[in-house]
Amino acid sequence: MPTDVIMPQMGESIFEGTITKWLKQPGEKVQRDEPLFEISTDKVDAEIPAPVSGTLQDIKVQAGATVQVNTVVGTIAGEGEAAGAAPSAPAATTAPPAPAGGDGSRSTQTEVAQPPSGEEPRQPPAPQADKQSAQPSPDEKAGVEREQQGKVLEYPEGGEQERLRSSPLVRRIAKENKVDLAQVPGTGLGGRITKDDIESFIAKHGAGGAQPAVPVKPAAASAPSAPAPAMPATVTPLQPVAGVTPGEVVPMSVMRKKIAERMVISKRTSAHVHGVFEVDMTRIVKLRENMKAKFEQATGNKLTFTPFFARAVVHGIRKWPIINSSVEGENIHYHPSINLGIAVALDWGLIVPVVKNAEERSFVGLQRAITDLGERARTKKLKPDEVQGGTFTITNPGIFGAKFGMPIINQPQVAILGVGGILKKPVVVTDKDGNDSIAIRSMMHLSIGYDHRIVDGAVADQFMAEVKQFLENWNEELL
Repeated sequence: MPTDVIMPQMGESIFEGTITKWLKQPGEKVQRDEPLFEISTDKVDAEIPAPVSGTLQDIKVQAGATVQVNTVVGTIAGEGEAAGAAPSAPAATTAPPAPAGGDGSRSTQTEVAQPPSGEEPRQPPAPQADKQSAQPSPDEKAGVEREQQGKVLEYPEGGEQERLRSSPLVRRIAKENKVDLAQVPGTGLGGRITKDDIESFIAKHGAGGAQPAVPVKPAAASAPSAPAPAMPATVTPLQPVAGVTPGEVVPMSVMRKKIAERMVISKRTSAHVHGVFEVDMTRIVKLRENMKAKFEQATGNKLTFTPFFARAVVHGIRKWPIINSSVEGENIHYHPSINLGIAVALDWGLIVPVVKNAEERSFVGLQRAITDLGERARTKKLKPDEVQGGTFTITNPGIFGAKFGMPIINQPQVAILGVGGILKKPVVVTDKDGNDSIAIRSMMHLSIGYDHRIVDGAVADQFMAEVKQFLENWNEELL
């Protein structure tokens, strides 16, 4: 019998996932544990391996569809079985395929998953022909009255809407349509409210007075005109770069939507303040240059600058533990462990894997952990718990040449460190006898973004002073 391929549960708090790309097509051979398809969840993007060897017989859920965990998304015929069965109808029929160009494999059009056999497929909600033909229900009237009284419905993570057992996708749909999730009956596992539940509720009761989305209209064809003048030889026309085609309109990827949502929430939640410190990295630059070949030979890892900053942050947090805290209601939670989030830039977005218990790791252990997490982030091998539980984040815009950045805090943390580029410049230096001279030094800027609700400017500056002093007086024995 063919083997079912199911949507895996990538963590205890994850109940659904979006298939972003199939890496195999029906009729193609697959090996056990070979990447079969890619998914995007609330926490990570990941490649899902084939459960058995054989031939991909059928794709039941097309790329772009969001389905609950344990949903059958495809079938694999065994190596000795025939795989010529006709493919089933696509599970998602309401969304058109992503336009060509961009990251077409990561379509974010919302689609409806195919229902179990024996059930009638749900039809997408039909547009209302006449607003007056649909009378609002008592529940809708109550919701409108609450809004008119100034009580705007909010859907924060961990709040009442979270306790109603619903995914971020469902909460976003409810928020956009001003629907109180308490009024929506859930048909999912344990009474969970699914995407079908919220869409059916909106189709039946209306969108709670929300204004309908205005569709993006393509530009009207202009009347024929005189040919444009030839472009000067010195002007280079726009060319597609990294999968982007100038002039094209494509939907946001699942990851892009999540990044946008979290950044807006962070700016709205924390009182952001930033400070910038200049640091003399000459000692570390010379040490790294002299030690990197020996370090790589001994450990198998390249010696980067990141573990130097990680070690300095751990030192600073030990002196100022409030930097390693988070807000819980009206309380401050001082975390017992230092879990460092290390921002990793990807071709398709940004992710922050976490080095757990950084205070217990040696310098070599920090480098190994940072290298491992970075590589697995780029190959979509991270596990959900490896991007959770961070207590402080380090981001490095300097790798692309920025002098410094003003990073946004990674919620629910209260501080983030931005690492600028290291540049040689003339600097006034003072010797032990008090004599000044000008020397060429390797200088850089470190910036800190902190939540002024919890961290005062004096505390942030003293923390940064500890980090600066630790880096400028680095001891070779710390390697």
